Amino acid sequence: RASTPLPRPGGTGATSRGEPCHPQLGHTASEPGGRAPRGSWSSDSSGSSGPREPRYRVVLLGDPGVGKTSLVSLFAGVQERDLLEQHGEAAYERTLTVDGEETTLLVLDIWEPEQRGEESRRHHQCLQVGNAYVIVYSITDRGSFESASELRIQLRRARQAEDIPIILVGNKTDLVRCREVSVEEGRACAAVFDCKFIETSAALQHNVDELFEGVVRQIRLRRGAKESHPHPAPSQKHKESLSRRARHFLDRLVARNSSKGALKVRSKSCHDLSVL
Repeated sequence: RASTPLPRPGGTGATSRGEPCHPQLGHTASEPGGRAPRGSWSSDSSGSSGPREPRYRVVLLGDPGVGKTSLVSLFAGVQERDLLEQHGEAAYERTLTVDGEETTLLVLDIWEPEQRGEESRRHHQCLQVGNAYVIVYSITDRGSFESASELRIQLRRARQAEDIPIILVGNKTDLVRCREVSVEEGRACAAVFDCKFIETSAALQHNVDELFEGVVRQIRLRRGAKESHPHPAPSQKHKESLSRRARHFLDRLVARNSSKGALKVRSKSCHDLSVL
């Protein structure tokens, strides 16, 4: 199924010349050119009612120039110049078939450098509305890599009680000779901040499909884990055998004594977007 820009320029809800044509933060569009009430941007489940496939919001974060717009243009299957006409702010929808099941992603490319006043409120809203987050940096710009780490900290503060998928993306791998951030550094950062990691090249269209398919898998895995492992009742906790409690204690003790080893294990699996 083809991707759909939201809203379509010239359709219902289009603004006057010089105004962005995408849905404002606090609104979304259920059909091209249309708008839905503010509640549809809630950070709760975004699956639509009826027989339609699940629909989730993915927010792109990262410094200007790291390639967020290039990635979303490839995801949406549109020309990047069409996105630039919207002042760099866009919300694009596409339905993916991942592992035989359809899922619709609404990808929001609305993050901008923080300014005073309204922009600070917009940033706060961006950190609340996503069902998943993609933090992008350029492998040729160490400053953008450091900013990505700071964004992960902001997300942890804003959504600390929620298990939301976060993917750290090192873009522009085609610029090998200009690389400033190694693959190992990217993986280590993802392991430290407990998120997934992938390197992409929008210019070569490398790993772009894998990135967004991985986002879908991470959303499904986390929601499936919540449904299959509910918190046990207080009475059930006491039924745990003495041997199991002892084993858990030893596991925690070993983990503390070999934190570097645990970090290496996590860094080996953080690039696999098909597992938790």
